[in-house]
Amino acid sequence: MPVEEWQPTQSTTADVRAWLVSLLDGGVTPRTARRKLSSLRSYYKYLLRLGMTTVDITRGVIAPKMQKPLPVFFKEEEMNRAEEQMEWSDDYESMRDSLIIEMLYETGMRRAEMLGLKDDDVDLRQHQVRVFGKRRKERIVPFGERLTAMIERYLSCREETFGVRNNGEQDVSLAFFLNSKGKPLTESQLYKIVRDRMGEVSTLKKHSPHVLRHTFATTMLNNGADINTIKDLLGHASLAATQVYTHTTFEQLKEVYQKSHPRAMKD
Repeated sequence: MPVEEWQPTQSTTADVRAWLVSLLDGGVTPRTARRKLSSLRSYYKYLLRLGMTTVDITRGVIAPKMQKPLPVFFKEEEMNRAEEQMEWSDDYESMRDSLIIEMLYETGMRRAEMLGLKDDDVDLRQHQVRVFGKRRKERIVPFGERLTAMIERYLSCREETFGVRNNGEQDVSLAFFLNSKGKPLTESQLYKIVRDRMGEVSTLKKHSPHVLRHTFATTMLNNGADINTIKDLLGHASLAATQVYTHTTFEQLKEVYQKSHPRAMKD
């Protein structure tokens, strides 16, 4: 029915469904289609209140599903460039910042989890870190020899910079990462460190601790790790939250295929 002849009391639920299909076929995004449907629902509620109609034709119409954006992640060559730029100097902040990037990449910790780290959460003998995730759920994440060496170097520099506590004995309840004033690192400070460091090596629009978490999961999956193992390392409550990385990997494989296979190449 042409728009100029449309009468709300003469339309049906089938008309609404057909309208939504025409919107999507015409290139309208699911988000926009959902918003338009929401406006139509409000209009019919208004008509019902006024008594101008007795039927809400939008009732029972299912809104188009919105596609969840795939996680973005840093490429392996970008992480290699970040590693090359890590300055092994005696400057406390440079050493701390390098460790933050590497620890996020090697463990997949969340930003809040890293900020909550205490000295006694890091076990250098066992090469593992104890992480307290959402709802204080505890998990253990292993790490490699390289990160162990970086942590030892950082702790030594931190002690030289800020001293020791409790009559010469290290206070194990001390926040693991400190700012230049010896206070626990803040959320904004951590974000700035990652943004500045990764912004030098990556063309992604977003540079955040969470992108490094995505990078950890994608790297593990691309190198043969089991999806359930990745789930446990990330601290996900359900496998559904982890499976999004399988879609990311598939998209990456599809892109490589389209660029490499002669039958798939575009002119």
